Amino acid sequence: MATKTDPKPAGVADSDIKQAGKTYEGLSRQQLTEAYRIMYTSRRLDDREIMLKRQQKIFFQISGAGHEAIGVAAAFALKAGYDWFYPYYRDRALCLGLGVSPYDMLLQAVGAADDPSSGGRQMPSHWSFPRLHIVTGSSPTGTQILQSVGCAEVARYLTAHPNAAKKVEGDYRQFKDVEFHGDEITYVSLGDGTTSEGEFWEAMNTASNLKLPLMFVVEDNEYAISVPVEVQTAGGSISRLVTGFPDFHFEEVDGTDPVASYAAFMRSVQHCRAGRGPAFIHAHVIRPYSHSLSDDERLYRPDVERQRDAARDPITRMQMFLLREGILDETGINKLEKQVDDDLQAAIDRALHSAPPVPETVTRFVYSPDLDPTSSAFETQPAPAKAEPTPTDGKKLAAKTMADLINATLRDEMKRDERIVIFGEDVADCSREQYLQQKMVKGKGGVFKLTFGLQCDFGSDRVFNSPLAEAAIVGRATGMATRGLKPVVEIQFFDYIWPAMMQLRNELPLIRWRSNNGFSAPCVIRVAIGGYLTGGAIYHSQCGESIFTHIPGLRVVFPSNALDAAGLLRTAIRCDDPVLFLEHKRLYRETFGRAAYPGPDYMIPFGNAKIVQPGTDLSVITYGAVVPRALQAAQKLEREQGLKIELIDLRSLNPFDWEAIAASVRKTNRALVAYEDSLSWGYGAEIAARISDQLFEHLDAPVRRVAALDTYVAYQPLLENAILPQTSDLYRAMKDLAEF
Repeated sequence: MATKTDPKPAGVADSDIKQAGKTYEGLSRQQLTEAYRIMYTSRRLDDREIMLKRQQKIFFQISGAGHEAIGVAAAFALKAGYDWFYPYYRDRALCLGLGVSPYDMLLQAVGAADDPSSGGRQMPSHWSFPRLHIVTGSSPTGTQILQSVGCAEVARYLTAHPNAAKKVEGDYRQFKDVEFHGDEITYVSLGDGTTSEGEFWEAMNTASNLKLPLMFVVEDNEYAISVPVEVQTAGGSISRLVTGFPDFHFEEVDGTDPVASYAAFMRSVQHCRAGRGPAFIHAHVIRPYSHSLSDDERLYRPDVERQRDAARDPITRMQMFLLREGILDETGINKLEKQVDDDLQAAIDRALHSAPPVPETVTRFVYSPDLDPTSSAFETQPAPAKAEPTPTDGKKLAAKTMADLINATLRDEMKRDERIVIFGEDVADCSREQYLQQKMVKGKGGVFKLTFGLQCDFGSDRVFNSPLAEAAIVGRATGMATRGLKPVVEIQFFDYIWPAMMQLRNELPLIRWRSNNGFSAPCVIRVAIGGYLTGGAIYHSQCGESIFTHIPGLRVVFPSNALDAAGLLRTAIRCDDPVLFLEHKRLYRETFGRAAYPGPDYMIPFGNAKIVQPGTDLSVITYGAVVPRALQAAQKLEREQGLKIELIDLRSLNPFDWEAIAASVRKTNRALVAYEDSLSWGYGAEIAARISDQLFEHLDAPVRRVAALDTYVAYQPLLENAILPQTSDLYRAMKDLAEF
């Protein structure tokens, strides 16, 4: 372990210098004693949890054994409650060093109601402590890394826009505290196996591109469960693979040595706080225990390898160091360890008697408890101007397209709320700003031009292009939203949303619930969706909204016309939940549904369906691009057959307006559910099932569905027309059901 002796002051004896003046890469003797106390506490917590698991008093255990030294070094080099932390499950010593108590960790192990990390909702070692800026983590490896990128971006943004941090009543800002210092660092840690994940490389790329104050810590114990590092990593060393990233400070260190690790962290901290870019610390540690108690490493690790690791055990090494340097003698070490063991036993006794959460709380914090986007607070009336400019074509029209009104809504919301940032693929006018400044180009503003002009009006730090990496878009947005910004990001085509699925399913919607309302991430994900394009083909025409309406914690809306798009988008931006905002490409510039811009405060509550056309003979429940086709079919039926069809546009899919559906079906006694997605397992299947289940006694005919064939949308227009539900299909289904 590295040491250093400070220059001797005049008049001070050499013996006094040896005892009081000697430091170890800047660590005092007292700090080293405290470091050992934390390391030993971490190891004993692991040991006691293992015992409790075998006694069936807790339900899962995963240890930080072998990682104690690197965790303590990070805690000493960084600032709790100032810097931000995205740790992974082996960072027990880090969390203890930042101020988490053993009792708090034991509350998580027993799944107590008072567990400060999750209230019994998450496994142990899934840390979440808002006061210390330890952000809620999850089990999927590496999902925290992209979020840490977004978190690191926030301090830079707020330094340039300090007024954005102010609280404002009436929307999500009222319930979202924002703090920044300007030089804070974001820490993110991961195991060596996680460097195989694509999201790791996406994060490294963006951190390098933006020179972010982000510290990557790879805790390399050479195993990802049973898969060794040489199978995971080309050449067996992640350090060799990442050294080409610009503006990084790189360290490779013995992570079982707290002094050397602390020195590596301090050099990295200096680099990051100075704004010179990110840092990467590759710490070689050990894993003396199995991956978890569900694993037995003896099945794949021979004794000789395990004994080799035991010789590098950071607890034993630190004991010997303290003895060798005369910092503690054997009596002092025994006294320290006994005190830790006694304190742990008291904490265990308390934790085992803690109350479990009551079952009635399970749905608490799925959504914001403070702001309900289905409430009347989000219901306002249109106040259109007489002649608004149309941003996408420069003309002045009273009735504008959905594309125009989405652009205008984004523009007004950005004027109103400086926390809003917009990014995604191609959403900027031009990333090479000099081309705009020199009037060399007009600017793009999205492949559908819905964000045209916003970069020019609000600047490149508020509207900017991202790399072509959908997971990075959603992951960064999640990290930004966690710290208080309101990202409104774009996934260019629904067909390409799948790389972001891990973030959209396991991260963004769960942050509030899994942290028991300790953290939240309200943001908006705009997505162009749907077919009827004539040539869109397999990868530009699909639907699949039911996959996302199945995710608790995620609001999903799908407008069919310009006015609804404006009102629902404003609600999405101002509400306190994450929202997936689906925009049908065919409807962007359709004649159907054009409207005057309703003004800068027009909102529509979620879960509030619209009766497009009242009727008495049949209820048709639909949304999106099927709405105008169903309306055409209904109008034709009325002209030809005298049938009056009640057409319901759901507008919001999660939540949806069950009351409007039920009232209509009770009136007409017949129901047809129409949707663009494939018939089987589609969104409409749930609506049809609920009608049959809860309104059976009111039905005079079976509930029917009209939807796409169970295949993909093809390129040739004749094939596309055969696959997607057409007006003629809806007409026949309505007629048959009305005559049943």
